[in-house]
Amino acid sequence: MIDPRILREEPDVVRASQRARGEDEGVVDKLLSLDAERRSAIAGADRLRAEQKQLGKRIGKASGDEREALLAEGKDLAARVKAAEAEQARASDEFDELYRVLPNVVHPEAPAGGEDDYVVLKHVGTPRKFDFTPRDHLDLGERIGAIDMERGAKVSGARFYFLTGVGAQLQLALLNMAAAQAAEKGFQLMIPPVLVRPEVMSGTGFLGAHASEVYRLPDDDLYLVGTSEVPLAGYHADEILDLSAGPRRYAGWSSCFRREAGSYGKDTRGIIRVHQFDKVEMFVFCRPEEAEAEHARLLGWEEEMLAKIEVPYRVIDTAAGDLGTSAARKFDCEAWVPTQQAYRELTSTSNCTTFQARRLSVRYRDADGRPQTAATLNGTLATTRWIVAILENHQLEDGSVRVPEAMRPFLGGRDVLSPVGE
Repeated sequence: MIDPRILREEPDVVRASQRARGEDEGVVDKLLSLDAERRSAIAGADRLRAEQKQLGKRIGKASGDEREALLAEGKDLAARVKAAEAEQARASDEFDELYRVLPNVVHPEAPAGGEDDYVVLKHVGTPRKFDFTPRDHLDLGERIGAIDMERGAKVSGARFYFLTGVGAQLQLALLNMAAAQAAEKGFQLMIPPVLVRPEVMSGTGFLGAHASEVYRLPDDDLYLVGTSEVPLAGYHADEILDLSAGPRRYAGWSSCFRREAGSYGKDTRGIIRVHQFDKVEMFVFCRPEEAEAEHARLLGWEEEMLAKIEVPYRVIDTAAGDLGTSAARKFDCEAWVPTQQAYRELTSTSNCTTFQARRLSVRYRDADGRPQTAATLNGTLATTRWIVAILENHQLEDGSVRVPEAMRPFLGGRDVLSPVGE
């Protein structure tokens, strides 16, 4: 949730954020009206309860006809208190329901618009010119015995796959390299649960506009996570953290699950858009004033990982309409995929300001010892999709694949992945 003071004191900022996202700005006026109703109902109920308390004292001192009259007045007042409390509950529930679906306030420097309105911040590396017709990642993966889509579909359905042999080794090498970098940078490594309670999934903002992407187990009332951001965000729910020594940084390694609702017909070949994948995700709790600098650090660590796999990429500032509910700003790193002649997302890092922590009640103490809401950020350090960029950018004419130098120690020193049987 956004800071209610921003809603009350700077409603034009929230309206501008809604416009930038392409969302209804009228919700701001509705919330302000509901907030006024709620606060009025609270004040009215408090006033009646105070009257009831004073009347109770008078009844205790009265006797005879006066007492009877005061008791009758007390009965009437009790009914009014009950009605006022019901009105308070109604107004509060109506406000909270709408307030919880209001997305985070967009950073003023984030581009306005939709999915195609991103701003390219920089390009790194030059797309390779092939002197042969390059194969796509699935063709390469099948040749080197790394990917089996056919049996994945047989076992689990469309958009599932097996990583086999060197494919499994390649993913483990990639994620271990990411875990090693995270530990080197001071992140605490975590293997979190991938099933979470509704209040945690909702607290991170994934049960709003993106609820259709989430797998739910109704018999257990649990959700499968689409990123370890979710359990890591809930790790310190209802806690007050000591952030005096700086941000708390965690790196979660987990399997991730996404329904890919609405993606029918998109990226049906290979492992670009699938229902299950593995990922190492960075997650940070910090003071709000530290969040922008921490966001830049997360982007820098993502770029450091991308340099290790030696692929051309670009960094984009994601447009407001393509931000998740909880993000105020998001930078994506997109790698060049030769056979698509396009850049495709490999990493994403978001500054969620205090939005998630407010919903999950994650706080810290300020210099005066008073509890304040923390800020949260997240960023991808490696994921299964990276295999696509590695295979396609490092392929050789015979269908083998050169292993990026930084990955070789994680693959037993192997420098080339050859077609099966060679």
